[in-house]
Amino acid sequence: MYLKIWEALSISENTVRTRVNRLLDEGVLEISARVDPEAIQGHRAVMVGVKLKTMHLVKKGEEFSKLKGVVSVSVVTGRYDLILVVLLNAGFDLLEFYTKEISKIEDVQSVETFVVYKGYNLKVPYIL
Repeated sequence: MYLKIWEALSISENTVRTRVNRLLDEGVLEISARVDPEAIQGHRAVMVGVKLKTMHLVKKGEEFSKLKGVVSVSVVTGRYDLILVVLLNAGFDLLEFYTKEISKIEDVQSVETFVVYKGYNLKVPYIL
């Protein structure tokens, strides 16, 4: 990785390594792998719109972000308060997500599920 950056910027590999490490230490940069859910047998991404009974949207967003399968949570405007991206597989399906995970969160007024049939540039961290 450092070699490619070094070659592209024409600076020393050590300089690149030092700068990257500083950005990592400061929390500005995070290096992670992401997968295409469609490329993994038995996996599926869904998006879930959540309407809450409370206006503590950031607090609730943090709670949802800790649920199994949730790869991202966004506080949004419009019809929903939160939009979740959830990664499911054969051992962890939508019913289990709702009955074992969503049920842990208080003040959920309603949810609506959007199954992703085909995604473009949809890459998610593999956390299951």
